[in-house]
Amino acid sequence: MKKTRKALLLGVCAVLLVTASVLGTMAYLTSTDAVTNTFTVGNVTITLDEAKVNPNGTPVEGDERVKTNAYKLMPGSTYTKDPTVHVAAGSEDCYVFVKVENGIAALEGDPTIAKQMETQGWNLVTGETNIYAYKNTVAAGTDVKVFETFKIADDANTKTEWNSITNAQVKITAYAIQKDGFANAKAAWDAGNF
Repeated sequence: MKKTRKALLLGVCAVLLVTASVLGTMAYLTSTDAVTNTFTVGNVTITLDEAKVNPNGTPVEGDERVKTNAYKLMPGSTYTKDPTVHVAAGSEDCYVFVKVENGIAALEGDPTIAKQMETQGWNLVTGETNIYAYKNTVAAGTDVKVFETFKIADDANTKTEWNSITNAQVKITAYAIQKDGFANAKAAWDAGNF
């Protein structure tokens, strides 16, 4: 009986050894694949500036463009003021808007700021009084001039507004919103909640 038990135990061990050897060397056919998505976020980036001028409205050669100028107004004089919206490189195509707060409108001669803007391709946004949209969407790396000069009327000193211009300003504010998703400038303006 001892011999049978020993033979049986040796047989079981041999079977276990063969089974372990077979399972240890068995390989499965497998395959792996992956997809990685990288997302970037679009952006719209603009700046607004104008040529540096002296108080008489003459450009200062060689100076950087600025955010503000101070003018000394005289009847019949024309002054350089060329606010320009710059759409940054890498920006998405966008609708560009400007708000024009013209504190000297009653004293302007021809061509007025409003007439120049029309010539440059700016259109009043429907339902707004001083918000203008550029005629086309604007691509990255593009500069859009708002207007170039302003003129004080020859007879400005005879108007009652002349005495009230101690702190008059022409303030331009630029806005931009992506082109994608909007059928037109009015829809973009309304959605922008500027």
